[in-house]
Amino acid sequence: MFSADGPTLRELAVQALSSVEGGYDRLAPKFDHTPFRTPDSILTATVDALAGHGPFQTGLDVCTGTGAGMRALRPLCDGLITGVDFSAGMIGRARDTHPDATWVRADVRSLPFVTGFDLAVSFGALGHFLPAERPGLFAGVYRALRPGGLFAFPIGEPAPVTSVAHWALLGFDTAMRVRNAVWRPPFVMYYRTMRIEPVRDELAAAGFTVTDVDLPAVNRCRLVLARK
Repeated sequence: MFSADGPTLRELAVQALSSVEGGYDRLAPKFDHTPFRTPDSILTATVDALAGHGPFQTGLDVCTGTGAGMRALRPLCDGLITGVDFSAGMIGRARDTHPDATWVRADVRSLPFVTGFDLAVSFGALGHFLPAERPGLFAGVYRALRPGGLFAFPIGEPAPVTSVAHWALLGFDTAMRVRNAVWRPPFVMYYRTMRIEPVRDELAAAGFTVTDVDLPAVNRCRLVLARK
């Protein structure tokens, strides 16, 4: 599951008992050697799906981590691309990997941008937000986009109840809820809270016109397209 350059079991345990920010600061040096980094197959499929929705000049990667989303923004955007994350460790790694981009450390629940971007993307991060926090996040992305701007992100379809994936995700979310009930600070990461139907409704409530398309190259995954 992890390469030889990835984190040790002890390092993962320390991360799991940290806050979200602290955990990712610790994991940052080895994050790209874990399965938590967004796979290239998803990035490539996203670029292919968005190619006909531009043109785009400026792009924003929301919860950029170590900057994997820049691999999607760079082929799509002709101008400035920006990554935002609240982990200083992750931003530092991203800056080293993508020195041509702009980096902003900020809590994305209070995005510090107004009408500056044509395209915003996010990969694998929305499970870090409780359902009650998502409307504020989506409102911030809406403000950050220019009129006609697009917010796009992949979201997995629920796995069949008979599948190993269903029970693995259920077990993970249950373990996280137990952990957060008995340990502080909390580490919010709930895969099963990210269902496409409520997310579409929340985006519409923020002002977006919402559609979604299949990502045929990625099993059981759709790309949400929210237009300002």
